[in-house]
Amino acid sequence: MTNLNLKQSPRENGRVYLSIEKGYRDQATGKPKAKTIKSLGYLDVLQKEYADPIAHFKEVARKMTEEDAAKKKLTLTVNMDETLPMDAEGRRNFGYAAILKIYHELGLDDFFKNKARHEPFKFNTNSIMMLLVISRLLSPGSKKKAFEEKGKYFERFDFSLVDVYRALSHFAKIANECQRYLHEQIVGRYGRDTKTIYYDVTNFYFEIDEADELRKFGKSKENRHNPIVQMGLAMDADGIPIHYELFPGNKLDKETFRSVIGEVRRKYDTGRVVVVADIGIITGDNINYLTGGKNLNGYVFSFSVRGGAEAFKGYVLDSEGYVGTDGKPIREDAEFKMKSRRIARDINVTLTSGKTAKRTVYEKQVVFWAKKYADKARAERGELIKKAKALEADPQKYNKATSYGAAKYLKNLEVDTETGEILLAKLRPQFDSGKVAEEEKYDGYYSIVTSELDMSDPVGD
Repeated sequence: MTNLNLKQSPRENGRVYLSIEKGYRDQATGKPKAKTIKSLGYLDVLQKEYADPIAHFKEVARKMTEEDAAKKKLTLTVNMDETLPMDAEGRRNFGYAAILKIYHELGLDDFFKNKARHEPFKFNTNSIMMLLVISRLLSPGSKKKAFEEKGKYFERFDFSLVDVYRALSHFAKIANECQRYLHEQIVGRYGRDTKTIYYDVTNFYFEIDEADELRKFGKSKENRHNPIVQMGLAMDADGIPIHYELFPGNKLDKETFRSVIGEVRRKYDTGRVVVVADIGIITGDNINYLTGGKNLNGYVFSFSVRGGAEAFKGYVLDSEGYVGTDGKPIREDAEFKMKSRRIARDINVTLTSGKTAKRTVYEKQVVFWAKKYADKARAERGELIKKAKALEADPQKYNKATSYGAAKYLKNLEVDTETGEILLAKLRPQFDSGKVAEEEKYDGYYSIVTSELDMSDPVGD
């Protein structure tokens, strides 16, 4: 019988990580080795839950040794005369075994069992979560669809659809604990690179008529007119999620940033981070949050060309300094070009008093242009221009909803704020060719700004 032992591993940050390991002998070399069977977490964190984590988990290791020995004694009886009923569904999915291996490696089964131990409900939350995880990865769909397809797997999912829905409230209650537990398990078992944090926001719509405290009307990513909930998600350098938070649907993307990134910095032992995010996140307050005062964190943010200052637009349109994918001066027929510069830029920062103040940041600006994106922008605008000219010819055929997108290419367009109808004023709507020409100048251009002044320029399109 092979014993399982408690391993105490000191880390560079002075903390001690606990795990249970099993010894074995390498067949090639004949030397004794050990492999991790169960990652437990940092000692200082476990001390908040157990009076003596060392003694506790030594006992756990002993019991696991006994259970391991008992499992090796198995009696199997097969009735060779038994047959499947004519209408039996004999097809099963076995590929989910790879998913369950990781599920168990991360100790999620233990986590959900422990969290349900003193709860009043009787259904198996670990079994429910297992089905939801497998279904989400192999056959994405609703909770109802996952339940209806549970017969595809060899596991005994012995619960009702009502149990699945009831379990969701429990999962919501322990969501933050689950995220931190998963992080500790990933760090201990696989390691994690948190020097770069990717941040993005998405939303989920609900087919309900009335908004409530969380589900509110906001800008839907799917352009639906339903109440939505916003979700901010932070991921590590490998794209593995670290932490998420939910926000009311009317919360702007940029307003979610500091809450999520702040939680990551406070509770996930990341050290200095460089946050990568799209254009909806870049504000003076968010940049100041990362780099101001004693903060030494960094950023790589998308940056608006059309919404930039005139000096920046001038820099973008100036042909000097652009190079191709090989870093050499571009040809006239080049389909991609880029250039960069280091510059001081003023940002607006909100003070505790509510007033704003200027702060200077030193950053690197990188500008790209790609022909395929320019062609795409012109094609999309072409459709809106057709619609704008048709609207100019017969305004009463349209309203605020049907003129969406095309309205910006018209002068003198007035809309009834209550009904959404287009009003016929003294001056009729007129196509704005100047607006089109101004937009066309920046087709195909894209830019990013970063606090990492020595970061090398990306190449390729």
